Amino acid sequence: MAELHVIGQIVGASGFPQRRLFCKWGLHAGGTWKLLAGLGSGQTQVDNPQADDVAYWCHPVDVHFATKGLQGWPKLHLQVWHQDDLGRSEVLGYGFCHVPATPGCHTLSCVTWRPRGTWWERLSQRLVGGGLQLRTPDAITTDATDRFRLHTETAGTVHLQLGVLLRHFGRYGVEC
Repeated sequence: MAELHVIGQIVGASGFPQRRLFCKWGLHAGGTWKLLAGLGSGQTQVDNPQADDVAYWCHPVDVHFATKGLQGWPKLHLQVWHQDDLGRSEVLGYGFCHVPATPGCHTLSCVTWRPRGTWWERLSQRLVGGGLQLRTPDAITTDATDRFRLHTETAGTVHLQLGVLLRHFGRYGVEC
């Protein structure tokens, strides 16, 4: 079987209006892909930047996949959350990016977005707190037709550094 190794880190995030940020992440792959080693999902620690608007997590990502086909190439699904002074958490942004298909070191920037809601929901969010969340966050990476019906606004950017190693792809007719 062909093998894919992804080794790197979720460096941090910038451009979010709040501080005290953390990130929930997950790797989603098609049915022909099998996770051999590593964690397919996780969560970073909370960072409260003091000097600028960049939250640093430096959270490691180390996974090893095996596959017999290229269909369903892995995607990295990201959710950036904010923790308030009372320990409550609210989602600030959703995003995803494809794992690079070429071997080597890659620096990625994943732009995130969040549901906009009606003017009443936005007013309620400012007065009471909390925020709009998707019922099924996995739908942003699987069902593209549902995403087009959402009213969204941009959030911040998540920064990643990923090293990609490919093994035995030549046996299946894929040149690297």
